[in-house]
Amino acid sequence: MSNVGGTYDFVANSPMGEQTGTFTVVPDESGNTFTGQLSGGMGTMDVQNGVITGDTLTWQMKMGMPMPMTLDCEATVDGDAVTGTIKAGMMGTMPFTAQRQD
Repeated sequence: MSNVGGTYDFVANSPMGEQTGTFTVVPDESGNTFTGQLSGGMGTMDVQNGVITGDTLTWQMKMGMPMPMTLDCEATVDGDAVTGTIKAGMMGTMPFTAQRQD
């Protein structure tokens, strides 16, 4: 089982500019699914349908601002670093990075 759980400093490059926040990953006891949330300037979004496959995370989040939509997210955890993408409907796909906090 990989060690993907933790709290990460998050940075996404969105059409509205750089978005920063805190991303938490809380694996369940099986290590196959996770919960958590992303908190930042756009508010807080809960992780939904979080799945862990090795070092890969997939999940969804419901965004309320600037317009309601479901975000489809995928990321790879490599030690303390995370790289991934957020598919945001008509806003396109946004890259993001995250770094585990000490």
